[in-house]
Amino acid sequence: MVCLGNICRSPLAEGILKSKLPKDSFTIDSAGTANYHTGNSPDKRSIAVARKNSLDISNLRGRQFHVYDFDMFDWIYVMDESNFKNVIKLARNDEDIAKVKFILNEVYPNQNHDVPDPYYGGDEGFENIYKMLNEACDNIAKKLNP
Repeated sequence: MVCLGNICRSPLAEGILKSKLPKDSFTIDSAGTANYHTGNSPDKRSIAVARKNSLDISNLRGRQFHVYDFDMFDWIYVMDESNFKNVIKLARNDEDIAKVKFILNEVYPNQNHDVPDPYYGGDEGFENIYKMLNEACDNIAKKLNP
């Protein structure tokens, strides 16, 4: 799961998907395309909306996306167009590129919709992205663990 700073959308998506899949069968992680928040906890509003939905993401820490993530993961879900472009720039080949997907394409196939960045908004933005990510993660989980 990849967003810009790895404190709002991607840690929330990580926590949601982890809650829907068996822990011993899948490795789920998140990262940011920038290094602004490396080592930081998720935004308090992401933690709050997760907690409201019976998830605890408070122990997650921000990290930057690296080329080795292409080797570590089968799918790389990005939150928006900017994240997509930044991740693709690090791709070494077509195989790497094929792993990168817009997360909302799991709900709206081939439409490349963005998950809006709620950072500069209020709590409502975090509620909205939780709903979007939860629906996308439901669909991912159904594919991976039918």
